[in-house]
Amino acid sequence: MTTRILTAPPQARTAPPAGALRKGALRDGLVGVAIFSGTLAATRLALASFEPIALTLTRAALAGLVAAAVLMVLRQPVPRRSDLAALAVVTGGVVLGFPLFTAFALGQIGAGRASVFVRLLPLATSLFGALRAGERPSRAFWLLSALGSAVTAAFAGRGAGPGSLFGDGLMLAAILVCGLGYAEGARLARRLGGWQVVAWATVLALPATLPAALWLLPTHPRPVTPTALAGLAYVTMLSALVGFVFWYRALARGGIAVTGQLQLLQPFLGIGIAALVLGEAVDPMMPLVAAAVAACAAGARRLA
Repeated sequence: MTTRILTAPPQARTAPPAGALRKGALRDGLVGVAIFSGTLAATRLALASFEPIALTLTRAALAGLVAAAVLMVLRQPVPRRSDLAALAVVTGGVVLGFPLFTAFALGQIGAGRASVFVRLLPLATSLFGALRAGERPSRAFWLLSALGSAVTAAFAGRGAGPGSLFGDGLMLAAILVCGLGYAEGARLARRLGGWQVVAWATVLALPATLPAALWLLPTHPRPVTPTALAGLAYVTMLSALVGFVFWYRALARGGIAVTGQLQLLQPFLGIGIAALVLGEAVDPMMPLVAAAVAACAAGARRLA
């Protein structure tokens, strides 16, 4: 008589437990948020030498060249034709749209005030996650998410630096296109992988960004300073590439709406970085508000 040995399929044997996935998503998400928190301050530094359009095209082109080299060296498969529309949304939202809108906004408002507008990004990401990825968080999740956004909105009302209606509107547009790009990229990351999504998104933009950047830079009137180059290097390598490696992986593993709540912490980290790097004033209430927002984010993740 032959004895049959029942074994679990390879996926069941190798799949990590759900708790490990959530812990990994939390870790990756916090790293991504920390990296993104420096984006506005670095952009403000780069704007000292680069016009907003030239800065956006240059960072996108440089990131695309680096991404293309990495994809070739690692011999990554080309995305399916059916993925191109979603990749185009990611390109328009996070590779071009968010950097361009924020670059123009930072010509009107301070980096600290712009950082506060990121309070709306978790709601935008969760909303587009529900619309595009079919996620359905609980009512308690939406309540705590809205509460966290309301707390940061009240904090913004205290004044986080010089502002203008035009600059605020540009930041609002930046948040909307970024939330859509996050949700769409997270959907693709579940199959393509986190870093592959942002890499292909920047490569997809190269036919437009590289010629435009080469055309604009020689006619650029401002002297390029080391500080501006440091800002450009940050937004090119960290904001446009490395941050998304962690962020898209976190969204794919932990859920778009749930993991997106970590962005509630980003305005406060951004304000702190703006104070350290740019010397912008910090509201003394910020630590208490940040703690309240962190509690809302933790509760939303638990009750989702």
